[in-house]
Amino acid sequence: MDKEKKESLLSISSSPHIRTGEDTRSIMLDVLIALVPALAVAAYMFGLRAIVNTVLSIAFCLFFEWGYRKLLKKPDSTGDLSAAVTGMLLAFTLPVSIPWWILFIGDGFAIVLVKQLFGGIGKNFMNPALAARAFLFSWPVAMTKWVAPLSYGSFFRISTADAVTSATPLASMSGGALPEGVSLLQCFLGNVGGSMGEVSAFALLLGGVYLLIRKVITPRIPLAFLGTVAVLAFLFPQGNPRLSWMLWQLCSGGLMLGAIFMATDYTTSPVNPTAQILFGVGCGLLTVFIRYFGSYAEGVSYAILIMNAAVWLLDKAFPRKRFGTVKTKKEAA
Repeated sequence: MDKEKKESLLSISSSPHIRTGEDTRSIMLDVLIALVPALAVAAYMFGLRAIVNTVLSIAFCLFFEWGYRKLLKKPDSTGDLSAAVTGMLLAFTLPVSIPWWILFIGDGFAIVLVKQLFGGIGKNFMNPALAARAFLFSWPVAMTKWVAPLSYGSFFRISTADAVTSATPLASMSGGALPEGVSLLQCFLGNVGGSMGEVSAFALLLGGVYLLIRKVITPRIPLAFLGTVAVLAFLFPQGNPRLSWMLWQLCSGGLMLGAIFMATDYTTSPVNPTAQILFGVGCGLLTVFIRYFGSYAEGVSYAILIMNAAVWLLDKAFPRKRFGTVKTKKEAA
């Protein structure tokens, strides 16, 4: 066996490290497939522009990743599809009416500043799509212009210049009352205003089931996240009846998208099972606190970003047992 072949056998790629025969590309492809139902609902509710926004965001992210690594003479990493996932997730967290130049800036921020400057995939300490979304609130008017679903009159219409705007369910609930003029079933299916990829809890749950079946994610973080929000919303409702309030909180905003697709990111979540549960609980607590006491109706993005910054502490408090090591008597004592 020559030296070059020996080195290739001993090389270790950057995290995430998977114990199966799957590679990063196959995992990212599964995530993209899992997001298709939500994209289909967005296209139906908001028109062809939802698809255009998503395709553009993916293209922008791939361009920035390719350009950055080409400029620094690093190996091309666009083939692992992680940039495509970032682009799709970022598009999902934005209003369908977002100007494309703002989308371009957000994609550049996510890929260059949050991901590549820290070393690329597996080395960023926070979710690139959520960090970019937070940054894009530098343009608050564009980021809070919610187009009413089915207000286009035509699926193929792309312009949103004269589209009807509407308040999101969470904005209605910020005053302590359940939304009027829209049912919980409509909210569950996605027939409400909001970010284009967040509106359909049903479609996102379908994607989550697919990821669980494919063993791309585990249920620990999503269940801890959603369970914490459910318990707090039920015990401390701001509107009556309390069961309806809890269900509205679960189905509204970006909770399903965040719990299933954002908080479970391998790089920015803990590795120890106990730490993962605590991570999900922390995300749920912060989400409810921000929704109840913050000036902004939604709290999922900021809750996950705050917990991303605490992952190192959780990993240190709950270290994963090293493979092949045996506890000494001193460590056991």
